[in-house]
Amino acid sequence: MPTLPKSSLAYAKEQDQKDKLAHYRDRFHIPKDEHGNNWIYFCGNSLGLQPQHTQEYILQELKDWANLGVEGHFEAKNPWMPYHEFLTDAMANIVGAKPLEVVIMNTLTTNLHLLMVSFYQPTQTKYKIVIESDAFPSDRYAVESQLSFHGFDPKEGIIEWSPREGEELLRLEDLETILDQQGDEIALLLIGGLNYYTGQYLDLKKITTLGHAKNCMVGIDLAHGVGNIIPNLHESGVDFAAWCTYKYLNSGPGSLGGLFVHEKHAYDKTLKRFSGWWSHNKDTRFNMRQEFDLMPGAEGYQLSNPPILSMAAIKASLDIFEEVGMQNLREKSISLTGYFEFLINEIDTDRIRIITPSNPLERGCQLSIQVKNADKSLHQQLTNNHIITDWREPDVIRCAPTPLYNSYEDVYKMTETLKTLL
Repeated sequence: MPTLPKSSLAYAKEQDQKDKLAHYRDRFHIPKDEHGNNWIYFCGNSLGLQPQHTQEYILQELKDWANLGVEGHFEAKNPWMPYHEFLTDAMANIVGAKPLEVVIMNTLTTNLHLLMVSFYQPTQTKYKIVIESDAFPSDRYAVESQLSFHGFDPKEGIIEWSPREGEELLRLEDLETILDQQGDEIALLLIGGLNYYTGQYLDLKKITTLGHAKNCMVGIDLAHGVGNIIPNLHESGVDFAAWCTYKYLNSGPGSLGGLFVHEKHAYDKTLKRFSGWWSHNKDTRFNMRQEFDLMPGAEGYQLSNPPILSMAAIKASLDIFEEVGMQNLREKSISLTGYFEFLINEIDTDRIRIITPSNPLERGCQLSIQVKNADKSLHQQLTNNHIITDWREPDVIRCAPTPLYNSYEDVYKMTETLKTLL
């Protein structure tokens, strides 16, 4: 049988037939056009699609609330009191952590602030914070406000780890130079483990080793990495990490985030922190009048009882991740994104280039495609063709072929449309 041309629709369809994860696509709601045809959805890096059973999970909690009232905390099918514990093992598996190190709570930037209460402890001489020059804006704002809160000028306190002139990607040797030259003044590294703009996946273990060698704390924003790459947070040695769950974890707009605190800090009650009653020993929490008894590990960072409806949506998604396994997802991601990269590079034009690393070990599923002399009208044209991507000024289309619900045929059709538009 002749080999199909790799740049053909027939080849893409053949790969979908061979894909052992292809059937998971049918377990998600995919936006459709007015004729009932699926849109091509490459925006899981911004908001993941809804699993079809999410409604069932949320309705179960609404039903128990209706029928049980407050007794649902203990008598619901999934009792609300320990509900966050139903998410812990699956979440720990996804980020490569021990259950003690992980909890689902609050939202991303809130969690970063709570973690910096513990892990950003500046002195008059060692107070600076390293971030990427193109860090996600919320991270920058959070760091600026932490510096100001502690009485430092953000302009003096922030050190930017920047790409070299004419380059888009960060080099670890440049971070090493920063730490060699200014490490005695740096208290914290807060780095996006997978950069939202370029899609570059950074070596967390190496960053941690460099930071700890200069007695700096190391924190990771994993918003674009969780459910996308395998970060092995425990093994990396990072002090803390935080993430959202509405991108690759498909938990719905504005849903709860999660955090990681390394086991080495789990029993350190001297760490400064902001506390609430949900960080108190769960066995005596409702005695209500005893002295504060801090829970060990990540659970000790909780403040209040959590919103169950959001957690139900998270559980619906995490149950799929447990079923599929991150290793299987990662293998398909490397293949699917590699095929996308091949097709993009086959387009006969000098107007486009991929700024995301070509090495699969240095990226997740996102490809950031820079288009010369383009503006947001190109993104709008893609949308008009029922292709949902993400535009980032001044000239980058972010596309994320997500292994749970995107196909090789999606990748082929998107590339053919882009080719036509160019």
